[in-house]
Amino acid sequence: MADLKERLLPLKPQSAINLRGTTSQASAPGRQPFQGLDLSGLKKRGQGLRSWIRVDTSGNSQVIEVDKFTMMRRCDLPARDLRLLDPLFVYPSTILGREKAIVVNLEQIRCIITADEVLLLNSLDSYVLQYVVELQRRLTSGVGEVWQPEGPELNRRSCRNFDNVFGSPSPDYLPFEFRALEVALESACTFLDSQAAELEVEAYPLLDELTSKISTLNLERVRRLKSRLVALTRRVQKVRDEIEQLMDDDGDMAEMYLSEKKSRMECDQSMMGFRSNDGLSVSAPVSPVSSPPESRRLEKSLSMARSRHESTKSSESATESIEELEMLLEAYFVLIDSTLNKLTSLKEYIDDTEDFINIQLDNVRNQLIQFELLLTTATFVVAIFGVVTGIFGMNFAIPFFDDPGAFKWVLIITGVCGIIIFCAFVWFFKYRRLMPL
Repeated sequence: MADLKERLLPLKPQSAINLRGTTSQASAPGRQPFQGLDLSGLKKRGQGLRSWIRVDTSGNSQVIEVDKFTMMRRCDLPARDLRLLDPLFVYPSTILGREKAIVVNLEQIRCIITADEVLLLNSLDSYVLQYVVELQRRLTSGVGEVWQPEGPELNRRSCRNFDNVFGSPSPDYLPFEFRALEVALESACTFLDSQAAELEVEAYPLLDELTSKISTLNLERVRRLKSRLVALTRRVQKVRDEIEQLMDDDGDMAEMYLSEKKSRMECDQSMMGFRSNDGLSVSAPVSPVSSPPESRRLEKSLSMARSRHESTKSSESATESIEELEMLLEAYFVLIDSTLNKLTSLKEYIDDTEDFINIQLDNVRNQLIQFELLLTTATFVVAIFGVVTGIFGMNFAIPFFDDPGAFKWVLIITGVCGIIIFCAFVWFFKYRRLMPL
């Protein structure tokens, strides 16, 4: 991995070395800083350049520096598609099929896939380097040969058998763009699944600890865990929706057959060149006087029949090819759907834990209310003693005060009445089911 990182890192430009030498000279006393350095030209030269990792169909990789407009002309992409790959902005996962390229933005993998190469934003992220290594390994392993045209001068037989080649591909056959897309999907799905597994390992013990001991620290940890779960679920859901939307749209899947479209274009060009070599000039129109009307009608009917036949064959081959891409996407749709099911199960477990905690808190709250009710009843009973004390504390003469055993009888009668009143309240609470039996 270290050798690959050193090989993929871009070389230090000579302008940076010259700039360092100029700044060191400018630090000398009596000299102006950046003297003799054309800063405007330096800004123009470095404006918009980005480092890209290019991987071709043979598995060879190199680092190139290309600006945005050159990349737009090279891949025939609009500016809004390149903004999806900008690392300075955060965009949701997207897979776009264009005329000459496939724009892939899946987690850390941000690349442009064409029929001949993969252009990947140069990054020191380990998943990006693993993507490059895995793509090189699959391209150089020899499993499933990548179809390449023999050249611009294809004969008639190769052009006629073109639909048969793509109409009935072998099970191990995958074009270059689909192999690169498969590695990107596998990398993104594996990354999200690993994050979901790490979250599961961390979540279940924490939730079990929270059910046994409810504390502020455990509640805070669960809150952070739930925030991470919601963010990860949103990312997984976006990848799943993107794959599902791509599977539902046959037109988008047909646009992703870049090798087929390129080969058909080269086949048409070769047929045009073959006709021009036979003396049938495409640009020179045929005089209507030189050809009889019957021959022109026959030629017109034959061309219409040929076009209908070719359109029928192309539609049938496109349907079979779309099924091949649909099977590829369906495999990773099942994988990302299983990851989403894991996160959904974890969220349900968290919700069940929250419900259990709320039930426990409600039980404690009910116990406190019951205790408060008993305490209020006891306070009412004690207040009776205060009433009796206030009555006997009046400053007037009563013959009952002269009896030496009167105080004892007052305490006994007041205590018995208080106990009877307290028991009556408790019985009433139990009768009304305000307290457990």
